[in-house]
Amino acid sequence: MDHRDIPIDVILDIYTRILRIRRFEEEVGKLFRQGQLPGFVHLYIGEEAVAAGVCAALTDEDTIISTHRGHGHVIAKGGDIKRMMAELFGKASGYCKGKGGSMHIADFDIGMLGACGIVGGGIPVAVGAGLSAWYSASERVSLCFFGDGAANEGSFHESLNLASALNLPVIFVCENNQYGEFTPASRAMNIEDIAARAAGYGIPGIIADGSDALEMYRIATAAVQRARAGQGPTLIEAKTHRSGGHAEGEEAFLAGQQYRGEAELAQARAKDPLRLLHTYVAEKDLIPADQLESLDEGITRALREAVAFARESPLPEVDSIYDDLWL
Repeated sequence: MDHRDIPIDVILDIYTRILRIRRFEEEVGKLFRQGQLPGFVHLYIGEEAVAAGVCAALTDEDTIISTHRGHGHVIAKGGDIKRMMAELFGKASGYCKGKGGSMHIADFDIGMLGACGIVGGGIPVAVGAGLSAWYSASERVSLCFFGDGAANEGSFHESLNLASALNLPVIFVCENNQYGEFTPASRAMNIEDIAARAAGYGIPGIIADGSDALEMYRIATAAVQRARAGQGPTLIEAKTHRSGGHAEGEEAFLAGQQYRGEAELAQARAKDPLRLLHTYVAEKDLIPADQLESLDEGITRALREAVAFARESPLPEVDSIYDDLWL
């Protein structure tokens, strides 16, 4: 981890994004275990450095596309945690009026074009956004997050090919957390680095430490500058770990089977991006300890308010069931 070319205010911004994601996901996990949230939730704990570092390199006009594990991306792009929490509770005040749930949050006002529960489904949408930016001669950049499993989908290959052929301002960020649900990536592909696939499309393929938020910011910044300069797309593979399961409550249908050993879980915990960045800024005396503590208290307080807002919000009216549909 190296901060020498990154301003302190940017480091604090990145740290704040990571901490906000972590506290939000911890609260969501607790609420789910208490049976207070409908549907499934896929927590982003352990992967926060990717979204925080990457989104800190973007402007409000730039767009992102997310995945089923998308809470962190929304928060890193500036999402409203009250509206997010209300959506998870299925309330009318949520981002999608309580009808989208955890896996389909969108906010066009901040350039968050949506999360997609279909593996690889968001990648072509990002290319469409990049095509729009290119066609309108905008400096806007389009970026998509996806997992290692999506890198084996046809949508991934078709999207990289089109973005490369048209030299579009699209950044592809693969969050390789080593597992597609419960299957190790090593059993699903015969290569070690997904970034190597970029060579087949004539674009840069970069491997990043997905636990190092400052490295993610540095690499994303270079890719964004390249895209804005009309030099085309970049594939970034962030090697990361999810500290929890594929989905909360997965133990109920795993019937006691373990697909990750204790050594592997310990490795994931050792790469905790929040702890790594906190330790770094403390040791380098970059941000005062009392400022970090005050920041945490403020985020925790805001989360309590978000939960209260969600609880007090009304459920969608039955008559609204066909609203906002494209028929």
